[in-house]
Amino acid sequence: MTRRSISKRAAIVTATALVAAGTLTAGVGVAGGEYYGKPGKTEIAGLFDDWNAALQTGDAEKVADLYASDAVLLPTVSNEVRVDRAGIVDYFEHFLQNKPVGTKVKTHVDVLDSNSAIDTGVYEFALTDHETGEKRTVEARYTYAYEKVGGQWKIVNHHSSAMPEG
Repeated sequence: MTRRSISKRAAIVTATALVAAGTLTAGVGVAGGEYYGKPGKTEIAGLFDDWNAALQTGDAEKVADLYASDAVLLPTVSNEVRVDRAGIVDYFEHFLQNKPVGTKVKTHVDVLDSNSAIDTGVYEFALTDHETGEKRTVEARYTYAYEKVGGQWKIVNHHSSAMPEG
């Protein structure tokens, strides 16, 4: 990883933390200003649909393909921080057993520059227990930090936590 990409990654992680804390507002760019080819908020918000579709395949490897090779995942239903592909695949192998179907409840997108963006909000998952067949819904807060890698949007940081009052 180059010094420039490390610096940019640090800016994205910082912006993710600021958005999560509510101190970074729409239109404020940490990693850079306006650039030609800057994606729209709708495009970034739609990346969730790709992720959700990957969940529907039931294939943990396909879900992990949407993450950068050095992505960090702070998952909803695991206390373990996942910091590499193997950890991300392991998490999704277990999570996918419950046949999750995600739905965004509220979303807020910050496009930082032409190659980085953050999508923050609330989503819910319809889950079906793989042993009992019992259905339940889990509402959670989320933050996805995206970076364009090799021309494709990749998740570089994904934090998801169950709503504390739910």
